[in-house]
Amino acid sequence: MSDRTFTPAAGRFAPTRLYDPVVALTRERLWRALLVAYVAPRAGDVIVDVGCGTGSLALMLARVESRARVIGVDPDPDVLARARRKDGGAAVDWRAGMGDALPEIVGVGSAATAVSSLVLHQCPVAMKRAILASMYAVLRDGGRLAVADYGLQRTRRMRLAFRTVQVADGKEDTQPNADGILPELIAEAGFDDVREADVVSTVTGSISIYTGHRA
Repeated sequence: MSDRTFTPAAGRFAPTRLYDPVVALTRERLWRALLVAYVAPRAGDVIVDVGCGTGSLALMLARVESRARVIGVDPDPDVLARARRKDGGAAVDWRAGMGDALPEIVGVGSAATAVSSLVLHQCPVAMKRAILASMYAVLRDGGRLAVADYGLQRTRRMRLAFRTVQVADGKEDTQPNADGILPELIAEAGFDDVREADVVSTVTGSISIYTGHRA
């Protein structure tokens, strides 16, 4: 398992308990629903939520298709504790670990789909690459990738709005996302048919949904 440090879910300055209320301001219901639609969970699928945080996406996926196996992975014990409290029915398999260590945590070639939301913008470029490579490694042939994160900030209004995120998570890690690096990094990791499938404007900048698959 990676021993690298991580940026807390709510950023460098806010306590974890504020994460869910803050994310709710980002039109969360819309972009999460879009992400789940692109995942299109099916019975028997193993779906890995990388950097699952407080579990909102993983639980949504489990509700949409109860016969899928959803695994939520996060290095932060505080957010995992909150995720477990939300998951009263134990619908999700919660596991502690860094996103660049998925082969050890989940198993190589074991998943139908790998998802991530609002994680990569918090990571240095080297870690972004490592997480995407790790997601690729755990997918079986034909497996799918779906990522929701801050992407290219196309307008002055979105760039100004994104400054809030940069204050919380640091400009060095977030600026590559704002410059549109994610599709390039996803393709570099080996994924095919990489595309920006949707863009949602929010009060903290635009959130893009990226998709791809392992051939």
